[in-house]
Amino acid sequence: MDPVLFLTLGLVVFITPVTSSTSGLKKVPKTQILGFDWKNCGAPDAPAVLKTLTVSPDPIVIPGDLQASASGSTTVELSAPLAVNVTLEKEVAGFWVKVPCVEEVGSCHYEDLCDLLTQLVPPGQDCPEPLHTYGLPCRCPFKAGSYSLPQSDFYLPFMDLPYWLTNGNYRLQGVLGLQDKQLGCLQVSLSLRSD
Repeated sequence: MDPVLFLTLGLVVFITPVTSSTSGLKKVPKTQILGFDWKNCGAPDAPAVLKTLTVSPDPIVIPGDLQASASGSTTVELSAPLAVNVTLEKEVAGFWVKVPCVEEVGSCHYEDLCDLLTQLVPPGQDCPEPLHTYGLPCRCPFKAGSYSLPQSDFYLPFMDLPYWLTNGNYRLQGVLGLQDKQLGCLQVSLSLRSD
């Protein structure tokens, strides 16, 4: 799968459910994601782009069912070390405030997305569904080409979220790079509402 596409789907659920023994996390019984929107923010000729992304329902309820489809392409092979710079901002009193990187959540720099993907899905293990069904890769290297995930069903489980991440309006930007060259950029905006 194109890392931009993978990153986007990951951002829908804020990378992955956060697990930590830190007391700053709280079990959220129900969270809603409203007003989900996205756009490419890289150069018009960026090598890696997301072409389509649909997510429903609106609002997205966590825990709950989600339907998503996406397509993207890359004109170059994407291989390690594939860096990702994530900038997360939260609206506070009408101003956008950068959220710091805390326990790898927030505005963080990830040295190598390929390494993270390998940790999530070790070599020799099949890619998770529905990627496996559609023959989409889930580890580096990603060959140049087009990738498409047809409309698929997902279940978003209960999540432990940092207390500051449970309600509010958010903007997120992810910049994909290789050896100081920007390969792609994606911006996502959404609102979180928790019970």
